[in-house]
Amino acid sequence: MFRCPSNKNPAVVTVRRRVLFGGAVLALILQMASTPAQAADPATGKVLALQWCASCHLVSDDQPSAASVSLPSFYDIAKDPDWTLASLATFLKDPHPKMPNMTLGNVEIANLASYISSLSPD
Repeated sequence: MFRCPSNKNPAVVTVRRRVLFGGAVLALILQMASTPAQAADPATGKVLALQWCASCHLVSDDQPSAASVSLPSFYDIAKDPDWTLASLATFLKDPHPKMPNMTLGNVEIANLASYISSLSPD
C-alpha cells in the first residue's frame, strides 16, 4: 500500500525547501522583468554630451568651447521639430560616419536623447 512521506523525513523537507526557494527566485525574476525601465536622465545625458560631443558641437552653455561652429549645436537640434526622442535615439544607435566611433548602450542613448530634447525652448 502507498504511504505519503512523513513531514519529518529530512529528504522531503529538503525537497520542499528547494521547491520553495526556486519558486521565490522565479517570482523575483518575473517581478524584475515586469518592472518598467527607469526614465531617461537628462543630467546624465549632459555628462555624456560633454564627454563625447563637445569637441565638435556646442552641447551646453557651460562647456569650455566647441571645435566647429559649422556643426549644429544641441540647441539647434532641440528646436528642430523633426528631431524627436525617437529619431534622436535611432540616429545615435548608428551615427553618421564623420562622428567618432562611439558605441553607446540603450540607456546612454536614452539619456543623451533626453538631454538634447530638454534643451528645447518649448
